[in-house]
Amino acid sequence: MPESFVVRREAHLAAPPAAVFALMTDPEKILRWMGTEAEVEPEPGGLYLVNVTGARFARGSFREVVPVHRLAYSFGWDGSEVVPPGSSLVEIDLIEQGGGTLLRLTHSGLPSAEQCAGHEEGWAHYLRRLTEVAAGRNPGPDPFYGRR
Repeated sequence: MPESFVVRREAHLAAPPAAVFALMTDPEKILRWMGTEAEVEPEPGGLYLVNVTGARFARGSFREVVPVHRLAYSFGWDGSEVVPPGSSLVEIDLIEQGGGTLLRLTHSGLPSAEQCAGHEEGWAHYLRRLTEVAAGRNPGPDPFYGRR
């Protein structure tokens, strides 16, 4: 079996875990920080589908949902042979910390260092935007809009 590559990120958010969980599972709230369309069914086996940039759909299914504490879902890109839908795994833990939330993200199963670097850039970008929204601020237009 080939070695897989992993992205790990942490972010501190100025909102309680329940609010952060809602920002990651409610389609309307997801669109405040990422994407142009979202259809999510946050239950095991449920659909994860987000048009991240207006030009690229991320697709997978939820594997684990522990309200306000943990999400795990398969992840990939529609039309991609390199990272096809459901071929990698995103795990997100939300830990109450100092009146806010520590978000720990692990994205595993990526096929190459190049894909790992690209997903690292994407997660860093979108977690910055999520941090802004969680603090009650508008992150502004997404500079990744239209990116493929």
